[in-house]
Parts: sequence; structure tokens; C-alpha cells
Amino acid sequence: MEKALTQPLIAALISSGIAIRAYRRKSLDVSGALSGFIVMTLHFAVGYRYGAMLLAFFFSSSMLTKIGEERKRQIDADFKEGGQRNWIQVLFNSGIATILVVVIWKLTGVQDKCLDTKESVLTTSLIGGIIGHYSCCNGDTWSSEIGVLSDDQPRLITNFKPVRRGTNGGVTKAGLLAAIAAGGIIGLMFVIVGFFTTKCTTDVALKQLLVIPLSAMAGLLGSVLDSLLGATLQFSGFCTVRNKVVGKPGPTVKRISGVSILDNNTVNLVSVLLTTLLTSIACAYIF
Repeated sequence: MEKALTQPLIAALISSGIAIRAYRRKSLDVSGALSGFIVMTLHFAVGYRYGAMLLAFFFSSSMLTKIGEERKRQIDADFKEGGQRNWIQVLFNSGIATILVVVIWKLTGVQDKCLDTKESVLTTSLIGGIIGHYSCCNGDTWSSEIGVLSDDQPRLITNFKPVRRGTNGGVTKAGLLAAIAAGGIIGLMFVIVGFFTTKCTTDVALKQLLVIPLSAMAGLLGSVLDSLLGATLQFSGFCTVRNKVVGKPGPTVKRISGVSILDNNTVNLVSVLLTTLLTSIACAYIF
């Protein structure tokens, strides 16, 4: 009972401090900070590991977004200082995980559970979905932010032909390796925090280490799915006036790839949804 009262309070205090800091550093605008506060509070209130994974994604992606800003400004037609996110981007990057967190809360309360199908297949699958969600988000972000700054020539994932930097669906070796590392970071955070917050038998606790390679593969999968969707269902063209790759057709735009069916947010949502589902199923079989 005491934990049920104190954990939400601690969650609100942590989340408010982080939201204010993110707004001041221009990582989030006002709407993003408010929605981020709600999302973070829910994550931490239900389980510290869920909040830790969210923060691992948010802080690492925000840090990478700020690296090489001048070069990114020259490439990205929709560049925002500090990669400032609004409420829409916050929800697209955390909405599915937040729903899963709420469902887990209804099933288990604020008890931090291990991945263990012998105890509950459903809970294990839901936790696996959250791991896959943030592995995908982090993998896609790291891949994009590092890939665009690498010296590798981007190649369209559907035919491996060279394309301009900033083209949706363009991949690099550095970007794909970054996606693996980014997913692994999410799994590592899950495991480390779990050793302090969960009560599992020794064999079950040690088996949680498998989350690290699983999340690394989820990071790569999420990046690849995002690139495939971006190369086919998202328009990319080169604007001869702005001298940049843009995401909308126009009289001065020469098409590079894709069609205008999905925008960047919906591409992210679909890739996150698929990675979440597949990682959830994998956890049900592995654990």
C-alpha cells in the first residue's frame, strides 16, 4: 500500500524535473513537455524499469540530435534547433508503450515483474512489447542521427543505389551498427534496473540477460522496417531551389523515391507497432 502511494509521487517529481529541463534545452516544446510529463509519470509510477527505458531513449536520442547540428541544418529541410519535439512526436514515440504500461498496471499493480512465462505469458508479452517499442525508437533515431553524419554513402534500402543524404529509406553501415547499439542500450537499462527492482529466482534473473541481444536485434529491425517504409510509402525528392531533399512533391522537386502515402510520424508509428508486436511474441517464446 505504501509503495502504491509513494511511487506515483516519486514518478511525478522525477518527470516534472526532466520535462522542465527538456523544455529549457529545447528538446521539447511546451506541448511536448506537458505530454512528456504525463507519459513519464505513468511509466515510472508503474515500474522504474519502464521509466528507465523511456529515459534511455529520450536522453540518448536528444544528445545525438544536438551533435552536428550545423551539418544537419544544411541537409534536413525540416530541421529544428535541438530536434525540438511537440506532443504529436512524443505520443508517436511513446503512445503504444504507454498503453502497454497501463495494461500492465491493471494486471499487476506497481509490482515490477521479470520476464517469466511460467508466471504469466501475458505479462511477459506486454513487457516484451515495451522493450521492443523503445529499442525500435532508439534504433531508428541513432541510425538516422549517426548515419547522416557518417562518411558512408547512403544507399536506398530497396535497391542499394546511392542516394542523397536525408533521403527516406537511405541506409549506411554506420547507421545500421548504431541501431544495434541503440537497441542494446535499452536492453541493458532494463536488465540493470531490474536487478534492483525485481524479486525473481536466480535462474529467471540470469535469463533476463537475453534481453540485451534481443533488444539489439529489435533496434536493427525497427531501423530496417522504418527504412523500408520510408523508401516505398514516403515521398523523397530533391528541391532544386532549396538544394535539399524534401518530403513533398512540387514543381521544383525531382522525385528520388517513394510515394506520398505516409509521413514521417506514421512511418515511425507503423515500424514501432510491428517491432513491438514481434518482440512481444519473441519474449513469449524465449522466456
